[in-house]
Amino acid sequence: MENFKSGFVALIGRTNVGKSTLLNMLVGEKVAATANKVQTTRTAIKGIVNTEHSQIVFIDTPGIHKPKTKLNETMLETSFGVIKDIDLILFMIEATSTEIGRGDQRILEKIKESGKKAILLINKIDLIEKEKLLKLIEMYTKEYQFEAVIPISSLKEKYRKTILEEIEKNLKEGPAYYDIEEYTDQTMRTLAEETIREKALILLQDEVPHGILVEVTKMQLRQNKQGQDIYDIEATIYCLRNSHKGIIIGKNGEMLKKIGSFARADMERNFGTKVNLKTWVKVKEDWQEDSQVVKKFKLDN
Repeated sequence: MENFKSGFVALIGRTNVGKSTLLNMLVGEKVAATANKVQTTRTAIKGIVNTEHSQIVFIDTPGIHKPKTKLNETMLETSFGVIKDIDLILFMIEATSTEIGRGDQRILEKIKESGKKAILLINKIDLIEKEKLLKLIEMYTKEYQFEAVIPISSLKEKYRKTILEEIEKNLKEGPAYYDIEEYTDQTMRTLAEETIREKALILLQDEVPHGILVEVTKMQLRQNKQGQDIYDIEATIYCLRNSHKGIIIGKNGEMLKKIGSFARADMERNFGTKVNLKTWVKVKEDWQEDSQVVKKFKLDN
């Protein structure tokens, strides 16, 4: 197609700034886990948006934070590692910031080093007055020449068109990298793991720290007696302590049932088929330092 544009766009920002929520809104499908917790995204997730004139491949990177474990270091490598291979950066900050904090400063330095085109997204503008917003814009535009500055509230659909149009302007002509029916390059197994982990994070609130790993051990498509497709999925939720295991299972297994029930409903919506989900909880104290586990979160080039 003549004048068709395409490109890879990295969504970068500090932890819990709203990147995954924005990605899901832009793609129009659930591709990234969203929970009100830091470091919800552990890998660089690709979400694909196809428009009449373009194909935009979004990469949602883990939030920038101070690394404390091997897992954290890998997440940080992933976030900064994507910059060299992408066409455009969407740098997301919070409107409530009154200064450029250490994390945002670090991201700015990486953007400057790359010299890549970048758009500044200022999220959660509903929480501040206009004067504060203008000061923030001035502060950041002195630091880097952004192609555009877009103040948004990521939960609101009305910003989708503006963001996509601005991205399109800054992409070059090129082919579609993925089939236009696709909206993510994640496997269904990964999507299932992400869904279970998200539900656990939301339902457990602050009772269990962020040390949850979900592994799908079985994922099989079959037909039931009525001839309908059904996925048999078995998954293990790993946690860091015995005390966490008790909390995840809950009294009489109620919490685990709830996590499974919410995750199953989401999967059935996303996969378009019935799902039979079984979950177990196991303690794996050192998984965040286990090289074999951590390499799952490395960016695949």
